[in-house]
Amino acid sequence: MKVHETRSHAHSSGNEERMVTRKQKAEAEAEQSPKKAKIEDESKAKYEKKEKAEDENGQENGKSTEDIKAEFEKFCKATSEYLSIQRMREILEANGQDSSGSDDAVVPRCQDILFYGPLEECLVCGSAIEISSTTYSCRGAYSEWSTCTYTTEDPPRRDEPIKLPDSVKDSGVADIICIRAPKGQPSTDKLFRGLVISLAGRLTRTHQHWKSKIEKHGGKVANSVIGATCLVVSPAEREGGGSSKLAEALERGIPIVREGWISDSIEKKETQPLDAYVVVGDLTAAGRGIPLYHQDTGEEALETIMAEIKVYGKRGVHKDTKLQDEGGQILEKDGILYNCAFASSDWGRGVNEFCIVQLITVPKNRLYMYYKSGKIGDEARDERLDEWENVNDAIKEFAKQFQGLTGNEFEPWEREKKIQKQPQMLFPIDIDDGVEVRHGGLGLRQLGVATAHCKLDPKVANFMKVLCSQEIYRYAMMEMGLDFPELPLGMVTDIHLNRCEDVLLEFVEKLKSSKETRPKVEACWSDLSQRIFTLLPSTRPYIFRDFNDIADHGAAAFETIRDINV
Repeated sequence: MKVHETRSHAHSSGNEERMVTRKQKAEAEAEQSPKKAKIEDESKAKYEKKEKAEDENGQENGKSTEDIKAEFEKFCKATSEYLSIQRMREILEANGQDSSGSDDAVVPRCQDILFYGPLEECLVCGSAIEISSTTYSCRGAYSEWSTCTYTTEDPPRRDEPIKLPDSVKDSGVADIICIRAPKGQPSTDKLFRGLVISLAGRLTRTHQHWKSKIEKHGGKVANSVIGATCLVVSPAEREGGGSSKLAEALERGIPIVREGWISDSIEKKETQPLDAYVVVGDLTAAGRGIPLYHQDTGEEALETIMAEIKVYGKRGVHKDTKLQDEGGQILEKDGILYNCAFASSDWGRGVNEFCIVQLITVPKNRLYMYYKSGKIGDEARDERLDEWENVNDAIKEFAKQFQGLTGNEFEPWEREKKIQKQPQMLFPIDIDDGVEVRHGGLGLRQLGVATAHCKLDPKVANFMKVLCSQEIYRYAMMEMGLDFPELPLGMVTDIHLNRCEDVLLEFVEKLKSSKETRPKVEACWSDLSQRIFTLLPSTRPYIFRDFNDIADHGAAAFETIRDINV
């Protein structure tokens, strides 16, 4: 009993203590709650005000993006009025910046460094960074094969004040130029700044939803496609025949993209290239042709496989000359055939070009030089056929053309295949001596003869004929965009194929062991891509991003071409 009472007493006492504690705590909280609530409300209001200010201004402290932009425009107006082009060049030189180029290039370059601070060199190749609107990019040479592709909206800048040459200091103009410490760029979170986007048809989200997203990120939404940067539609528009707005966009050449372009740009915090989201790039308004590189790959393959091949090996006269109908032949002298094809793919300069130069003899002692160049997959930009009276003069001009296109002498290349790729110049495609027989009736008759002597069941034999025919390889090449009629790759030499293989193997080893920073690794991938698409010209060159790309596209393309040349 005593023990029980003790326990009961102790338990009762504990409850009383707890009750008092809770009561006291409740009373204390009640006394402080108005004060606490007031503090919380003030804190919340302050936070919301701060968030609102950040959202409106684009920056947490200091001036808003719009204020900085307006200040920069005012600054540019003042410098344009009081600074001559010559003095702008002197300012650029004093700060270690590029002062060459046209007046239109010098002015924004000088205004940019005066306002934001001197630019550092390119992080990838060490060349000068160029300004273009709100984007900064490098146009230096990463290698002899490719231009540097480094691009940014927030370039590296030197942490130092602007230096003014004496000629500017003594002129009194220095008082007008506000010398300031280098400041940061305006906020670049406005992904769609300066873009006018039009919406059409039924999308996965409402037009109002996308309108709010676009405007939040600095863009504008227009009902009309006139003046629009692009038109956003659903892929279903293609099957449904398209609206009048879509037809008008096609007529005006305005990119028509799917809404994934908007969502991906927002998600990746960087405006994505429109070309990757095109919905109807292979359609066109009535009467307008479509370049091969804008067509669907399957459509391109079908169209190109039916196209007439223009070059039939090293001895083949180009079809567009019409001289083959007159008995024309490629000029051959001292063991050299005067027929060359060239190509260059350089993503940084937006180049994907071909060129063909031939000397053609026609009966009755007539001699012609044929020249054709342009963008791969599009109509020729320059085409001419000139008659020559003197063979030696024509040969000298041919050699001059070769050197002007490649930066190398012709004979060492033709006799020994010695050549050094020069920056921003084309590279010769080494075409084999012979006649292309995989096209037309001759190729089919050869396959037919092989099948006739086969002991397999006729149906099986015919299936094997189709499966193993070079036409199948050719179609595969078409699907890869590799058999452009002007430069068919079914007749390249073993030397050329070995060069392609060496490039692939060299870069695989280089990239596997690379410990470079991300911009330099990306530049290395770009350089590999330009080399491959220069050696194996394609209507659809692009940048390899990983080893799967090399395996699926680079190595697969090489193996297909190698097999068709066997």
